[in-house]
Amino acid sequence: MKVDIWSDVRCPFCYIGKRKFESALAEFEHRGAVEVEWHSFELDPNMVTVLDKSSEEYLAERYGKSREWAAESHQHVTETAAEVGLDFNLERSVIANSFDAHRLIQLAKSKGLGDEMEEALFKAHFTDGKNIDDRSSLIGIGTEAGLDVQDMTAVLDSEDFADEVRYDEKTAETIGIRGVPFFVLNEKLGVSGAQSPETFLAALTQAWNEANPG
Repeated sequence: MKVDIWSDVRCPFCYIGKRKFESALAEFEHRGAVEVEWHSFELDPNMVTVLDKSSEEYLAERYGKSREWAAESHQHVTETAAEVGLDFNLERSVIANSFDAHRLIQLAKSKGLGDEMEEALFKAHFTDGKNIDDRSSLIGIGTEAGLDVQDMTAVLDSEDFADEVRYDEKTAETIGIRGVPFFVLNEKLGVSGAQSPETFLAALTQAWNEANPG
């Protein structure tokens, strides 16, 4: 069974959703027959990396809200993340464009390391406060995920995998995905958002039963 997941490594609920889906998959009877593929999605393709602005300041400005509102939002997200075992340090997160990070995820997918790279980038951004639009940071993150330095350097020195990123994003647009995370099971059943493990398990069971009647 195939599960396609559209995600942006700048999206906190994508990381939370990843953990909840993994919890469900661990309980799924046929988990050994499930193939998971990550797909690129940029929350803001026009994002410009900014090193001198806090994530709270950015959030408040983007939505036209107060800093107090942004702080409360971060606190809520941090508490939600902690419920699934994630340690968020949003005050350290860097406002960064994720396009090159997505290109390296595409490279990782070609090496069978898509999930490892997705996880490493999430942790780097939300827990470690690393700049996911910085070349040296990306190479360090990719190395932790098992990628070769020369392979990553070649990608970052070129336009390699840019088309793959844009293809994923165009596909998302075509099938009507407006937000992430978004899960598609067996190209038929869609699940939007960081749902509960119970919801994901029910979706996995439904998709499996539809593909394997009787």
